[in-house]
Amino acid sequence: MTAEVRAATRRALAASAWRFRWSVECDASVRFERLAARLDALDAPTHLAGLARRSAADERRHATHCARLAAELGGPVLERAPPPPPEVAPVGLAEEDAVTYELVAACCVAESVSVAVLTALLPAARDPALHAVLRELAEDEIGHARLGWAHLAVAAGRGRTAFLGPLLPAMLAGSVDEDLFRPVEPEREDEALLALGVLPHAVKRELFVRALEEVVFPGLDGAGVDTEPGRAWLAARRIATS
Repeated sequence: MTAEVRAATRRALAASAWRFRWSVECDASVRFERLAARLDALDAPTHLAGLARRSAADERRHATHCARLAAELGGPVLERAPPPPPEVAPVGLAEEDAVTYELVAACCVAESVSVAVLTALLPAARDPALHAVLRELAEDEIGHARLGWAHLAVAAGRGRTAFLGPLLPAMLAGSVDEDLFRPVEPEREDEALLALGVLPHAVKRELFVRALEEVVFPGLDGAGVDTEPGRAWLAARRIATS
């Protein structure tokens, strides 16, 4: 493969990654708006609904950045936003518990992992405009993660977190790409992707594992959630890739 072909392949992979991020940010904006309304209906602490609405606005801004970067890399996004995302909480949960599940999945897990990813990308982003976007996203995602942890603390105070333990494997499985723990084509392991704001596949997997072990699981433990089912799920996937 010539240098020109490698560069073109790299840009195509990066464009695809930023298009995917655009769809994730669009979904997150809708999800946070929906959660804000549900928090209001549950008479949750007012600041939590406010944080959810601010997060929704952040995600709309993030989607604009992602769409621009994808287009600059030669892979523009769709003309219209994707359809609203489905709720991720299992059927049958009480509304209060369903909202807790959604916030833990979206914030405590997904946003905590996102912070780790964006923080790892910052040092390699030599382009000032890309660096500014990554920093903006990272700072906002920290706030989104705090929303989840703040709500989880409220739920823990009410004694309504233990139900999450057995549900962690499904929650974690729903938070990752299907191929995260599988080998991928060599082009997706190219370290030069870092300069375009994209992690090589193995690095992405390593950061996901580290975020769970160092942030997510300890935080859930502290809120009265039995994390052993989630830890067993992670251990099984790590064995499969060893």
